[in-house]
Amino acid sequence: MRHAEVLGARLRHVRQQQNLSLQDVEARSDGELKASVVGAYERGERMISIVRLHRMAAFFRVPVAELLPEVVHADAPPEPARDATSDRIVIDLVALEERSPDEPVLARYVDAITARRGDFNGRVLTVRAADLDTLAAVMDSRPDALRARLLAEGLVRSPG
Repeated sequence: MRHAEVLGARLRHVRQQQNLSLQDVEARSDGELKASVVGAYERGERMISIVRLHRMAAFFRVPVAELLPEVVHADAPPEPARDATSDRIVIDLVALEERSPDEPVLARYVDAITARRGDFNGRVLTVRAADLDTLAAVMDSRPDALRARLLAEGLVRSPG
């Protein structure tokens, strides 16, 4: 898939996430972003300037980087495959309860996961890779750094 097509697919995805039609975009931008032009960008039929891309990112309230295709360099090593079981952590809920005043964000997030899963065993909670990624973002960290910190603080029962 060409860069223009990937960028267009990302634009379309963002627009659809916001439940906007092409006509809505044109109307809400006071005609600055014409429906036919945005549609051409989305189909990858038209190249977009960096100025226009920046304007569209601002209109949709997303970072420009979210719209750009990921560039894979030929000489870059491939990313290692993620093993679903090694990306999980087991949070010690007893230790967390003792530390919850120090870890309010983590405690609320764990409570939400527990409630969503209906998993109220009260001793441990396995946090999946996607949950760890989200939690790390909320806590302004990287997943590997968060995992290491929680392990060092005794909140993870066993690594991965």
